Amino acid sequence: MRFKVFAAGLGAGLFASALFLAGPASAAEEIETAELLIKLLQAGRSVVAGHQDLINDASKGDKGFTPNYLADRIVQKFKEQTKIDLSKPADTPQYTLLLTLLESGKEVVAEAQPVINKQGVAFKGFLPAVWGRRTGEKFGQKTGIRLKLTAQEYRFPGNKPDEFELEVLKMFADPNYPKGKGYGKTTTMAGRPVFRLMAPEYAGSACLKCHGEPKGERDITGMKKEGIKEGGLAGAISLVIPVR
Repeated sequence: MRFKVFAAGLGAGLFASALFLAGPASAAEEIETAELLIKLLQAGRSVVAGHQDLINDASKGDKGFTPNYLADRIVQKFKEQTKIDLSKPADTPQYTLLLTLLESGKEVVAEAQPVINKQGVAFKGFLPAVWGRRTGEKFGQKTGIRLKLTAQEYRFPGNKPDEFELEVLKMFADPNYPKGKGYGKTTTMAGRPVFRLMAPEYAGSACLKCHGEPKGERDITGMKKEGIKEGGLAGAISLVIPVR
């Protein structure tokens, strides 16, 4: 997925604003950093989603879904998408931040091992959304970069969209908005310049078990289904990174 960057309107206005706030050397780097962090989180969510049957297998104790197992597969998927290999030192300026996000994801899986490996219990509640939320929280505590999941119909209170996120989510839901295109903007938060980037998330077939139809029916988590169809907008990943 390639993200398109906007200012208050469309086009190159963001770059002029970012250059004014951050200086020529950091503007493009911050945009690229935001894109890569979102792609890495998406890769991790995809890995967790692909192992739901294993995680929820009540007949097995030790699933082998360890922090290192997760990391190996995220690194492989991320390399396929970006050509950046996080398994060895890289000269990309985002390398340290990307490793920090990867380590945060590993910590989440490490803490969840007693749940993941509990035999005799099918549904563990360890979902891609749970992993993504917890990983984003740990990453934010370490870096000051906010990385969260959000949606108009959110389930976890911490995923509630703020005013900016709500407006972008509505834009993503517009049938005339190009599907798959992200939205970025340089703005301010708490009086400080930041770059905000949001990437739309669409429901795959596996997502429909909890978020599909019929709308209002209770899913396996006990929450009400949103009635989303396959390929429909499920929400977005939202990132806020300080502008230097």
